[in-house]
Amino acid sequence: MSMKNTREIASEYRLSYWAEILRQRTESGLSIKAYCEQMGMHQNRYHYWQRKLREAAVAEIASQEPASLPAPVGWRQVEETESKKSKSGEVIVEIGCSRVVVSDDTDVELLTKVCKVLAELW
Repeated sequence: MSMKNTREIASEYRLSYWAEILRQRTESGLSIKAYCEQMGMHQNRYHYWQRKLREAAVAEIASQEPASLPAPVGWRQVEETESKKSKSGEVIVEIGCSRVVVSDDTDVELLTKVCKVLAELW
Protein backbone atom coordinates (compact mmCIF):
# COMPACT_ATOMS: atom_id res chain seq x y z
CA MET A 1 0.00 0.00 0.00
CA SER A 2 1.56 3.29 -1.07
CA MET A 3 1.23 6.42 0.99
CA LYS A 4 0.33 9.66 -0.79
CA ASN A 5 2.37 12.70 0.00
CA THR A 6 0.88 16.06 0.89
CA ARG A 7 1.43 17.43 -2.61
CA GLU A 8 -0.50 14.55 -4.23
CA ILE A 9 -3.37 14.93 -1.77
CA ALA A 10 -3.52 18.70 -2.37
CA SER A 11 -3.49 18.16 -6.13
CA GLU A 12 -6.34 15.65 -5.91
CA TYR A 13 -8.30 18.05 -3.71
CA ARG A 14 -7.88 20.92 -6.19
CA LEU A 15 -8.91 18.70 -9.11
CA SER A 16 -11.96 17.53 -7.17
CA TYR A 17 -12.87 21.11 -6.24
CA TRP A 18 -12.61 22.32 -9.83
CA ALA A 19 -14.46 19.30 -11.18
CA GLU A 20 -17.35 20.40 -8.96
CA ILE A 21 -17.09 24.00 -10.25
CA LEU A 22 -17.19 22.78 -13.87
CA ARG A 23 -20.14 20.48 -13.08
CA GLN A 24 -22.03 23.37 -11.47
CA ARG A 25 -21.38 25.60 -14.49
CA THR A 26 -22.69 22.89 -16.83
CA GLU A 27 -25.79 22.35 -14.71
CA SER A 28 -26.42 26.09 -14.52
CA GLY A 29 -26.87 26.27 -18.28
CA LEU A 30 -24.84 29.47 -18.35
CA SER A 31 -22.05 30.11 -20.82
CA ILE A 32 -18.54 30.01 -19.39
CA LYS A 33 -18.34 33.79 -19.72
CA ALA A 34 -21.64 34.39 -17.89
CA TYR A 35 -20.84 31.86 -15.18
CA CYS A 36 -17.39 33.33 -14.54
CA GLU A 37 -18.84 36.84 -14.36
CA GLN A 38 -21.51 35.66 -11.92
CA MET A 39 -18.90 33.90 -9.74
CA GLY A 40 -16.39 36.75 -9.96
CA MET A 41 -13.64 34.65 -11.52
CA HIS A 42 -11.52 35.15 -14.62
CA GLN A 43 -12.31 32.95 -17.59
CA ASN A 44 -8.59 32.16 -17.90
CA ARG A 45 -8.69 30.48 -14.49
CA TYR A 46 -11.74 28.44 -15.48
CA HIS A 47 -10.09 27.34 -18.76
CA TYR A 48 -6.83 26.52 -16.96
CA TRP A 49 -8.59 24.11 -14.60
CA GLN A 50 -10.74 22.71 -17.39
CA ARG A 51 -7.53 21.84 -19.25
CA LYS A 52 -5.95 20.37 -16.08
CA LEU A 53 -9.01 18.15 -15.52
CA ARG A 54 -8.91 16.93 -19.11
CA GLU A 55 -5.20 16.14 -18.79
CA ALA A 56 -5.83 14.24 -15.56
CA ALA A 57 -8.65 12.27 -17.19
CA VAL A 58 -6.48 11.38 -20.19
CA ALA A 59 -3.64 10.32 -17.85
CA GLU A 60 -6.05 8.13 -15.87
CA ILE A 61 -7.37 6.48 -19.03
CA ALA A 62 -3.85 5.97 -20.38
CA SER A 63 -2.78 4.30 -17.12
CA GLN A 64 -5.50 1.66 -17.43
CA GLU A 65 -4.87 -1.64 -19.12
CA PRO A 66 -6.15 -1.49 -22.71
CA ALA A 67 -8.42 -4.49 -22.11
CA SER A 68 -10.19 -2.62 -19.30
CA LEU A 69 -11.18 0.30 -21.54
CA PRO A 70 -14.71 -0.05 -22.91
CA ALA A 71 -15.33 0.11 -26.64
CA PRO A 72 -17.28 3.21 -27.72
CA VAL A 73 -21.03 2.73 -28.15
CA GLY A 74 -21.76 0.94 -31.41
CA TRP A 75 -18.24 -0.48 -31.70
CA ARG A 76 -17.15 -4.05 -31.06
CA GLN A 77 -14.42 -4.79 -28.50
CA VAL A 78 -11.70 -6.73 -30.30
CA GLU A 79 -9.41 -9.04 -28.40
CA GLU A 80 -5.70 -8.46 -28.98
CA THR A 81 -5.39 -11.81 -30.73
CA GLU A 82 -8.11 -10.69 -33.18
CA SER A 83 -6.66 -7.25 -33.86
CA LYS A 84 -4.63 -6.57 -36.94
CA LYS A 85 -1.09 -5.58 -36.04
CA SER A 86 1.58 -4.45 -38.43
CA LYS A 87 5.17 -5.62 -38.07
CA SER A 88 6.19 -2.35 -36.38
CA GLY A 89 3.76 -2.88 -33.46
CA GLU A 90 1.17 -0.48 -34.81
CA VAL A 91 -2.50 -1.31 -34.48
CA ILE A 92 -4.80 -0.90 -37.45
CA VAL A 93 -8.29 0.32 -36.54
CA GLU A 94 -11.00 -0.18 -39.13
CA ILE A 95 -14.21 1.83 -38.98
CA GLY A 96 -16.49 1.08 -41.89
CA CYS A 97 -14.24 1.09 -44.93
CA SER A 98 -11.78 3.50 -43.30
CA ARG A 99 -8.50 2.40 -41.77
CA VAL A 100 -6.50 4.25 -39.08
CA VAL A 101 -3.00 3.16 -38.09
CA VAL A 102 -2.27 3.76 -34.39
CA SER A 103 1.11 3.56 -32.66
CA ASP A 104 2.37 4.30 -29.16
CA ASP A 105 3.16 7.91 -30.11
CA THR A 106 -0.22 8.63 -31.73
CA ASP A 107 -1.73 11.86 -30.38
CA VAL A 108 -4.70 10.75 -28.24
CA GLU A 109 -6.76 13.91 -28.87
CA LEU A 110 -6.30 13.63 -32.64
CA LEU A 111 -7.17 9.92 -32.59
CA THR A 112 -10.30 10.66 -30.54
CA LYS A 113 -11.42 13.34 -33.02
CA VAL A 114 -10.74 11.10 -36.04
CA CYS A 115 -12.63 8.18 -34.51
CA LYS A 116 -15.61 10.39 -33.61
CA VAL A 117 -15.81 11.73 -37.16
CA LEU A 118 -15.52 8.24 -38.67
CA ALA A 119 -18.10 6.85 -36.24
CA GLU A 120 -20.54 9.59 -37.26
CA LEU A 121 -20.00 8.76 -40.92
CA TRP A 122 -20.68 5.07 -40.40
